[in-house]
Amino acid sequence: MITNADAGIGFLIINIVSFLLFGLDKSLAKQRMWRIPESVLLGISLLGGSFGAYAGMHVFRHKTRKAAFRLGIPVIIIVQLLCAVAYCFFFKI
Repeated sequence: MITNADAGIGFLIINIVSFLLFGLDKSLAKQRMWRIPESVLLGISLLGGSFGAYAGMHVFRHKTRKAAFRLGIPVIIIVQLLCAVAYCFFFKI
């Protein structure tokens, strides 16, 4: 069974990975090398790494002009927060 601590650690790890992927993609962009697909960056955000993605966008100044990221990441964050609140309410955590 997954405990709340396990879920918290998983949440932390996926956000760190998301943050690092944005930094890596920015570095690759500067070097004009192969890039991480946008679908991967958005996908990891959907899987729970939205806070790391948002932080990575602003720390590395990356993908901040693209509407899919500028608007999409905050929307993902809001939906994930609403889901977390609903989960806590439903399971009375």
